[in-house]
Amino acid sequence: MKEVQTIGVLPLARPTFDVAFAEEKLAAMLNALAATGKTLIGPGKLLMDGDETEAAIATVAAAKPDAVIILQVTFTDAVATMRLATAVDVPIAIWAVPEPRLGGRLRLNAFCGLNLASHALGLAEREFSWIYVDPANARAGSELEALFSGARRVEPLFGAPSSGDGVAGQDLAVEISGKRIGRLGDHPDGFDTCRYDRERLRSLAGIEVDELALQELFEAAGRISPEAAADVRAMAEQDLSGLDDVDQQQLDRSLRLKAAIDMLRRDGNYDAFAIRCWPETFTEYGGAVCGPVSMMGEARVPCACEADVYGAATQMLLQAAADAPVFLVDLVDMDADDNTGVVWHCGQAPVSMADRTEMPVATIHTNRKMPLLYQFKLKPGPVTFVRLSQARGRQAMIVASGEVLDRPMAFAGTSGIVRFSRPVADVLPDIMNCGLEHHMALAYGDHSERLFDAASALDLPIIRL
Repeated sequence: MKEVQTIGVLPLARPTFDVAFAEEKLAAMLNALAATGKTLIGPGKLLMDGDETEAAIATVAAAKPDAVIILQVTFTDAVATMRLATAVDVPIAIWAVPEPRLGGRLRLNAFCGLNLASHALGLAEREFSWIYVDPANARAGSELEALFSGARRVEPLFGAPSSGDGVAGQDLAVEISGKRIGRLGDHPDGFDTCRYDRERLRSLAGIEVDELALQELFEAAGRISPEAAADVRAMAEQDLSGLDDVDQQQLDRSLRLKAAIDMLRRDGNYDAFAIRCWPETFTEYGGAVCGPVSMMGEARVPCACEADVYGAATQMLLQAAADAPVFLVDLVDMDADDNTGVVWHCGQAPVSMADRTEMPVATIHTNRKMPLLYQFKLKPGPVTFVRLSQARGRQAMIVASGEVLDRPMAFAGTSGIVRFSRPVADVLPDIMNCGLEHHMALAYGDHSERLFDAASALDLPIIRL
């Protein structure tokens, strides 16, 4: 590999996260890069505007650096990453920064941005290198050296062919065949993790998808009677404290979404949904769908965020294997020193997954500031993760197992600290190497063998994290 002397630098962030904290992290990252003695090209500030980002990409590309590094300071989608990948023909590196597990909001959520970028680059068959380390960590300097020497380059991982004749898993394949998913809205731009091909999914598992406009959900919510909305509130009151403490008009709008999803489910005979949950539920409708998603999941009607159709299909598969509610999680932190990861979503886990030492609390979305979200830490116990994946353009089943630990809540919303069956130091690079999507389905119990049998029946290779 050519020795890197000049580096194009693109610091990516979003204003919906903790900008002041992100600026602190960026300053430390730039200082660490400067300490390498290499020449840095690019803006020394967070890029949170599309036009500014485009201009910075053009400036970096015109300078023809030896390599470019994306500083994933907060969560972002993969639009800028892929724009850069087409603009330069030099090695790409990504540095995502962890944040402390303090029980409050996800202030940066940078790991999820790294996850999206990894998947998108994998689909494009574009090599890249990566690190996930705090700039204040004593290892940061050596990690940067490894990054620019090529030692942290991804090594594509495609998994092993499933073994067996598929007979043992045929019941699961049959159970999900013929299921129907209602997709409400398109996936957000830059979320290649949520792209899907309707015919490919039908050929894989016999699952049908109806594509509906998100506005149909909003219109259905508008037709919900006050009595029906009151019934949903009564259901929520059985599981949650604090409903009176959130904005009541926004709460009513959120509760109506639950009744509206039920209405669409009955009318369309749907078994699951993939919903474009943001930003329109907040910016156009005025209430969160996260709490309703929790309620639907508890009722075993999975609802995948961000219009993630394969995520919804994965939930149905795991629900059949576990005979229990499932939770579509983001993996938001990995700590090799502690040998744990954090699974999280904004507030939509099925309430039966709550650690009942404290009653779940009604809360608001940490970025958009609207209810209804469920807040609780996940109960301790063994768990299984699975994803029907399209990583690197190939269908596969990605499976992991572990245990939710009895620890304080890491981040607000619904979250749990997990010790995987394999060391985090091995799991983390495999996530990058296989190009895993940012959503995995979680259920309590060890269902790995049943899922491996199902992979045989579906003729899918297996990647075990």
